[in-house]
Amino acid sequence: MKNKISTIKKALEPLRNGMVLMYGGFGGVGNPPSLIKSIVDSKVKDLVLIGNDASFPNIGIGRLVKEGRVKKLIASHIGSNPVAGSLMNEGKLEVEFSPQGILAERIRAGGMGLGGILTDVGIGTMVEKNKDTITIADKDFLIERPLRADVSIVYAKKADTFGNLIYDKSARNTNPLVAMAGSYTIAEAEEIVPAGELDPEMIVTPGLFIDKVVQSEGIDWTWAWE
Repeated sequence: MKNKISTIKKALEPLRNGMVLMYGGFGGVGNPPSLIKSIVDSKVKDLVLIGNDASFPNIGIGRLVKEGRVKKLIASHIGSNPVAGSLMNEGKLEVEFSPQGILAERIRAGGMGLGGILTDVGIGTMVEKNKDTITIADKDFLIERPLRADVSIVYAKKADTFGNLIYDKSARNTNPLVAMAGSYTIAEAEEIVPAGELDPEMIVTPGLFIDKVVQSEGIDWTWAWE
């Protein structure tokens, strides 16, 4: 069985300016802190980010937004990160809003190889602009396109060397969906154990979807409240 353990530096070698980066997390909870720190340190820019939210200015993925390294963000909300709102209003950040449930389904569709999802949310409103519609049984639906990423980064409570993942309560959030939707997926784990040691009934994300596993270095809170 393949050993997918890697250093963070090696795992992030595919990073490129302008790439699509998808991340797990909800308000910072479930964001992979060590991977994000290394991405910030790498100075990569012009990113397209896909995730639930913009986190906070100094916490999680929000640090990339704050530094102006993101050209487009696809998310369900940005209210917890006022910098994102300011950049959007100044025309420096393109934001595509997608309701949380629909966003999750679009990511799932990307991971499952589906052509999109159908929803009646937004029919007859500005949300309908530039989107395809379809009528089924006399009812109109919007076709929401699937979302995929060049690189996905996720955070797990425990991983084995093959990349099977277990999550911690609400920190699970969108991570399992994000893991499936990346062409290349890196999992950051609090604990890494040999293959075969995880209870199969507890595994949420199979290692099949994971390309690299890195050991989490934890969160450095010295910058979080600056």
